[in-house]
Amino acid sequence: MTQLYQHSACELAQQIQQRQVRSIEAVAACFQQIERHNHQLKAVITPCREQAELAAKQADAMLERGETVGVLHGVPFTVKDLTPTAGVRTSFGSRIYQDFVPQQDELCVARLRAAGAILIGKTNTPEFGMGAHCSNFLYGPTANPYDPERSSGGSSGGAAVAVATGMGYLAQGTDIGGSCRTPASFCGVVGLRPAAGRIPRRRKPLLWDYLDTDGILVRSVEDAALMLSVMAGEDWRDPVSIGSSDWPMPSFALLPEAVEEHLGSLRIGFSPDLGVAMVDAEVVAVFRQAMEQIGSLCPQIQETHPDCTTAQFAFETMRAATLLHKQKHHYENYRNLLSDSVCWNIERGIGLSAADLLQAEADRDRLYLNFLRFFQQHDVLITVSASVPPYLHSETEILTINGVALRNIIDYLTITYTISLTGLPAISIPCGWTTSGLPIGIQIIGQPRGEAALLQTAYCLQAALNFRHRWPELKDR
Repeated sequence: MTQLYQHSACELAQQIQQRQVRSIEAVAACFQQIERHNHQLKAVITPCREQAELAAKQADAMLERGETVGVLHGVPFTVKDLTPTAGVRTSFGSRIYQDFVPQQDELCVARLRAAGAILIGKTNTPEFGMGAHCSNFLYGPTANPYDPERSSGGSSGGAAVAVATGMGYLAQGTDIGGSCRTPASFCGVVGLRPAAGRIPRRRKPLLWDYLDTDGILVRSVEDAALMLSVMAGEDWRDPVSIGSSDWPMPSFALLPEAVEEHLGSLRIGFSPDLGVAMVDAEVVAVFRQAMEQIGSLCPQIQETHPDCTTAQFAFETMRAATLLHKQKHHYENYRNLLSDSVCWNIERGIGLSAADLLQAEADRDRLYLNFLRFFQQHDVLITVSASVPPYLHSETEILTINGVALRNIIDYLTITYTISLTGLPAISIPCGWTTSGLPIGIQIIGQPRGEAALLQTAYCLQAALNFRHRWPELKDR
């Protein structure tokens, strides 16, 4: 029998609205999972049980009076500890901010709360979101629920583990180079990086920056669409924000023949490596098996990809310059408190010239135009979601793949950061398992601002091929 913590967010929202389940029961179910497994997995760095229980009681009382707040009325969610939450500690995974309590929510959090969702805790992250492991001096490492000796992925690993194990129904994450998609692949859940500007941010050191975006980690494509519908929407305080009128909520009540028709007409391009990424051989094997399954339903499928050769210099240069600008104060004043990984990332920006940055911008322009040409002939592009399977905690950085040395400690993210550069929407969904029982995901990339079509395609693959989350077998602590 399905336990309450195993219900989808869509199911729970409907059950609460129909008064079949009380919000206080849903909150209790999440905290029961936290009590059972968080000691081992270390997904939730700051629980806020007292506030959540109070909010749940208020939500239930409102329903008793015939009142509702929004589509997420009474649904528990978590927020990554990089994202400010009013009245709840936000450490950014750093000793510098270990006691910091913001006075205001980030906009996406405020929108989730305004829709009735209930914050139950902050999820773990590497310091300032930089690092292969979801670990920091304050907490961690966050363990993979399918093998606690292995990584949950960075940097939204805590968010991915929380939803994978029922510690929450919805999880907010962030994504620069793959920080939602990598943990989604590692933990067998759905990870969405929306189109650039789809989820606006008021709190940005650089208002025109869109490499770093809020993202979503959930257990189903339907839940991703529901969460995005609340978080999205234009806000003029973020000049790159875009409206939500161009993506109506996809239909997820499709009959099997409608799913078959959608997949039959889909024009798919696929590539395990985009011609630029090193990918683990076992990941490639699982990916090709998944593509054979997809090809059995989608006759218009071709192994091809855009020219991505400009991506590495462009991303590394732009990311390094941005991180130096954002973190220079911390580096100059608190260097002794920062991790080696954070220092390495900040130092990459020292010495960059204006010419370097402008060349990176020009390279990104060429990359984007290459993708536009690709999408004239294809509806979606499919790649792996992570270049490696979940790795042991003892591997402090990913330095080799298939026995070949990588150029640096972020090179293993090439498969995802290439897509980040374009600003295109991308979603990771589970697609298979390694021989040792570790989850692997595929990354589906959509057309510009094409979340509606992207989510519809991901849903059809989820429905037709059972590309979905499976509950890990965990022992109580």
